[in-house]
This record gives sequence, structure tokens and C-alpha cells, in this order.
Amino acid sequence: MNPFHALALGILQGLTEILPISSSAHLILVPWLFGWPESGLTFDVALHLGTLVALVLYFRHDVAELVANAASGLTRGLGEQSTRLPYYIVAATVPAAIVGKAFEAPIEEFFRSSITLIAVLMIAFGLVLAFADTTGSKRWRMDRMDLKAAMIIGVAQCLALIPGVSRSGVTIVAALFLGFNRETAARFSFLLSLPVVAGAATLKLGHLVTHGIPAGELTPLLIGIASSAIVGYFSIALLLRLVQRRSLYPFVWYRLIVGAATLIYISLI
Repeated sequence: MNPFHALALGILQGLTEILPISSSAHLILVPWLFGWPESGLTFDVALHLGTLVALVLYFRHDVAELVANAASGLTRGLGEQSTRLPYYIVAATVPAAIVGKAFEAPIEEFFRSSITLIAVLMIAFGLVLAFADTTGSKRWRMDRMDLKAAMIIGVAQCLALIPGVSRSGVTIVAALFLGFNRETAARFSFLLSLPVVAGAATLKLGHLVTHGIPAGELTPLLIGIASSAIVGYFSIALLLRLVQRRSLYPFVWYRLIVGAATLIYISLI
């Protein structure tokens, strides 16, 4: 992979992993559209590490508070919601970890040859996002999160393995359907993604350490990490600010336009 491709895909990852528009779909569609080669394991590591850096940096205070509350819960009990929240996040991570370990590779392999299906899912989940944003009661804040709600959102996260769905999108949708407001839905989505992204990055980094970095791949690796981390950080800020002031419809329209444009392009080639 050359540095330009690394920069472009790093920026794409930083935007699409955070915003509810599906990073996996974009990382398949863009190389397919321009005829770029497969990114491979090295760059896969870069994308996950970059996303992890962005999440940890932006939510550093939240992470510190969660760790402190988890420790407090062990010593003083789980009587308060704040001490239970870290354990809700850990429990809600388990379904995605199990399903991801079992099905990530075959799902990704199947969808890489199903561009039409990815485009259809971009449109379909855009409509689901619109429905959730329109009908959700948006009453509850983070202090109303309980184990049942966290597990429902965690199970929904399993659908993020399908390109075109979006990890942030499906967890935000689940939270909105449960009655949480947009800001809480987005914030819990990001906090829930931390252990999943960290686990994926660690696993893939382990494979990379075992096999070594191929010759000439170190520079693209560093470019990918830096670009996805920087863009991801500002994407988090953008989404949280947007959900505080407006609806999720900009992402709905984007998904509909990209999906429709892809289907039109396929019909013409």
C-alpha cells in the first residue's frame, strides 16, 4: 500500500467508524470503485489502532471515571448506578466479542463480493436510523441505563459485522428505541465500542507481531494510525455536537444518496 492510499483510507476510517455511516462498507466500496489493492493485515491494524487512540483520547475523562467507579464497586459494592455502569459495558461487549470471533472472517469475505447488497443495506439501515430518530421518545439519560438496556444494545452491536450497518449506527438506533436521548445514545455507543475496538486491535496487533511488518509497510502503517486517529477524534466531537442540536437526518440522507448512487453505478457498468 502506498502512502496516499494509507492517508485516504485512514481519513475514511476516522470519519466512517465514528459517524453512523458504516466504516466496513466504505472500506470495501472505495477501493472497489478506484481499483485499489486489498489493504491487508498491516493496514487493518493501523485502522483499529487509530480508532482506539481517538476514542481513548476523547473519552479519557470518562474512561478514568469508569475505571475508578469499577474499582469502587469492587470495594464498596454496586449499590449506585455509577458503579454498575462499567460492568454493564463489559457485559454488553460479550455478545459482539463472541459473534465477531466466530463470524467476522466469513461475513467480510462474503460481502466483499456483494457490492449490491452493501448498497442496499446502506439504504435500508438509513431508513431504520430515520425511523428510530423520529419515533424514539428520547427521555432517558445515562443514569437510567441498566443491565437489560445495556445487553439489548450490546446484542444489537453484533449486526455491525455486516458492512452497511455501522457499529455506532446500530447501537445508537437500539438506544433510541429504548427511549434514551440522542446524546446519551451516542455517548454510550462510543463507550461500548472501546473494549470491542481495543480487543480487535490487540488481536490483530498480535498477528502482526507474529508475522512481522512487511517491507515498505511501516510508513503506510504510521500514516494510517495518525490520520484515522486525528480525523476520528474530530468526528466524535462533530457527532456529539450534532446530536445535541439537531437530528440524525444528515446521516440518513448521506446513506440514501451513497446507496442509491452505488446501485446506479453498478447498473451502468
